[in-house]
Amino acid sequence: MEIERKFTVKSIPDNLTSYPSHKLEQAYLCTSPVVRVRKEDDTYYLTYKGKGFLVREEANLPLTEEAYLHLKEKADGLVITKERFLIPYEDRYTIELDIFAPPLEPLVLAEVEFQTEEEALAFQPPHWFDKDVTNDPSFTNSQLSKMF
Repeated sequence: MEIERKFTVKSIPDNLTSYPSHKLEQAYLCTSPVVRVRKEDDTYYLTYKGKGFLVREEANLPLTEEAYLHLKEKADGLVITKERFLIPYEDRYTIELDIFAPPLEPLVLAEVEFQTEEEALAFQPPHWFDKDVTNDPSFTNSQLSKMF
């Protein structure tokens, strides 16, 4: 189960490059339900995501590079490329700050995962976060992949 909130951001932290990051590429085989393949640095996997926004089922299966490349060709829409920075926050959270590459540039989104729904609802975001888009389907990566 994934419990996550998503936000747009007002500004990017000045010291962004001091945080660890990953290069991500993801392709959607289906958007309802969400079935995607992802390359994260040199790791590959297939993900299923159930319905919902704040709380939803999620399952990951490892893939070989060959399987990933084969399935990526079957993508339904845009292959999304982004860099994800992992920013610690309040000693208990990790902000996943996604900076999207063209054609989705200059889009930047921040996600935070939680242990419980109550914790997610009580979360106080940092000052550099902007609008909470957790429940806005147009900000899901699967919908973003269909924009072009």
